[in-house]
Amino acid sequence: MQSDSTVPLSSFVTMEPDSGISGLNPTEVQIISSPQTSNGSNYTTESRGRFPYEVVRSSEQEQKIEAFRQVLERHRGERQIILLQDFPDPDALSSAWAYKLIAQKFEIQCEIVYAGMLSHQENIALVKLTNLPLQRLPIQTAKTKDFSIYKGCVLIDNQGTTSQLLTSVQQANIPITVIIDHHSMQDDLKAEFIDIRTYTRATATILTQYIQSGMLKLDTSTPEHVKCATALMHGLRSDTNRLMQAQEEDFLAAAYLSRFYDAQLLNAVMQSSRSKQVMEVIERSLKNRMVQNNFSIAGVGYLRYDDRDAIPQAADFLVTEENVHTAVVYGIVHDEDEELEFVVGSLRTNKITLDPDEFIKEAFGQDAHGRFFGGGRSQAGGFEIPMGFLSGFTENSDYAKTKWSVFDAQVKQKLLRLVNPDQNYPKGVN
Repeated sequence: MQSDSTVPLSSFVTMEPDSGISGLNPTEVQIISSPQTSNGSNYTTESRGRFPYEVVRSSEQEQKIEAFRQVLERHRGERQIILLQDFPDPDALSSAWAYKLIAQKFEIQCEIVYAGMLSHQENIALVKLTNLPLQRLPIQTAKTKDFSIYKGCVLIDNQGTTSQLLTSVQQANIPITVIIDHHSMQDDLKAEFIDIRTYTRATATILTQYIQSGMLKLDTSTPEHVKCATALMHGLRSDTNRLMQAQEEDFLAAAYLSRFYDAQLLNAVMQSSRSKQVMEVIERSLKNRMVQNNFSIAGVGYLRYDDRDAIPQAADFLVTEENVHTAVVYGIVHDEDEELEFVVGSLRTNKITLDPDEFIKEAFGQDAHGRFFGGGRSQAGGFEIPMGFLSGFTENSDYAKTKWSVFDAQVKQKLLRLVNPDQNYPKGVN
């Protein structure tokens, strides 16, 4: 790919449905897309079709599909690495699998990797029950891995800010070929093809639309197709809160997948039980929560790296309390392999007017390199703040308690400035 065909994310513009993009070669079209109707759908009134049987797409959608197809064609026969966030969720897992199957049609071999841990019981069940092709690549292993075997890097359901592996890939001079995501812009990356739809509820919806366009013909007689369709249905349901926050395009994607997925398999994934560790973290969040202005804020202390996914599950639980519209749960996560510690938190909200991405970015700001410590999507968000020099030494219980009390107070202060803006909180540190 020529250097002049790769542009930074910051140069993209939102296109209105009727604006058109005449004069551009479809292979050069790289759009952060949010052509919106009043309800946030990417379909105009004129372009809504009788999906999934007769699909009527806008000219922009057709150009995007064709651009994606041509990018894959240009890289036919190559090998790519798909990077997921360190703690991948069902949306990321299923979307990466769908990309891998689509890429296979172009003789592109893909490996799906992540650096962190699968600790949420549903994620573990999803991978095990579907045999989802996923590899854990710890940072220490990545430091000695030969990345030269890959000709391109693919970011699915993330933009690199939540993957520790991106640094290793960039140091190996592996170009970013594709970014497909539905989160708000997180960084100024460059890529050959970009499809970021900030108003789409799930990345699984985007990949399903690509499948539906004919880039992959799902076949119920092919077990891998059935399992991938089931994973996509789970990813879509997960990121739309069981379709309760779904938009038209999500329902249409689910309608299409309903022809291929295995309902019993999906039920088995969703019925996986909570671990004892998760229940203990939920108990801690109940015990430690403070409620102000309908916000429930809870610090849960120290957690093992393997139990990190208990934090969003606790937030999911707290937001169901009466007279609470937003819950924030956080704790200190210790990575024993890397001897690092992070303040990790999750936000869940039922308040339509609260934007998790804006809230978290305003609360916790950026690091010295201009990268935000967190972000979000509709009704959910998260943050991760490295503790750097203060990491470790938790074997000393008195020191550990002191450290937690300091970070607990600091996180609460940053949150309460936004929850109670009329209060006089110190403004010395942002």
